[in-house]
Amino acid sequence: MTKGELAARLKNACAAVAAAEQELTEIDSHFGDADHGLTMAKIARAVSDAVDQSEGGIQALLDGAATAVMTLNGGSAVPLWNTWLDGMQEAAPEGDEIDIPGLQEVFAKGLEELSDMSGAQVGDKTMMDALIPASEAIAAYGGRDEGKLFDAAARAAMEGAQATKQFVSKFGRAKSYGEKTLGTPDAGAMSMAYFFQGLAQM
Repeated sequence: MTKGELAARLKNACAAVAAAEQELTEIDSHFGDADHGLTMAKIARAVSDAVDQSEGGIQALLDGAATAVMTLNGGSAVPLWNTWLDGMQEAAPEGDEIDIPGLQEVFAKGLEELSDMSGAQVGDKTMMDALIPASEAIAAYGGRDEGKLFDAAARAAMEGAQATKQFVSKFGRAKSYGEKTLGTPDAGAMSMAYFFQGLAQM
């Protein structure tokens, strides 16, 4: 995969998140501050703009995206997404091409860094409910087609996000609502799932 192909997928991922702004806001309005949609739209725009302005290789591309997110004012999603993107750039190649093992290393490093920061696991009703299964799908992929790799990740992310309807919130403001959070998906998991849906589009 070339830098240009990865950049196109990242742009599509950002577009998918931005398109879901109203839905994410509505979900977050139940038990949060109703600002997740706005925050994620800001993050999506920042990443998309960083991709457009990127000079250099794949590591520079991801580093620019992480830096762009870091400078935003917003909700709790900002430091989480910055940490994830920054972790990915640490494992990214400096050049303009990345293969399947390289992609697997990049997403594994991003998950590792975010896991160290957040401490959340599957079942805690957070963005990790989408990111962990997506990352595991990427790690388990044994083929040679990047498109199929991202398809598998997108399916796993959305299944994980939808499963959060069955969980009680254990983090953030929603935690105080306890079992009332059952039946509503987690906004952070849904935004991550939409990001992976976009990554699967070329």
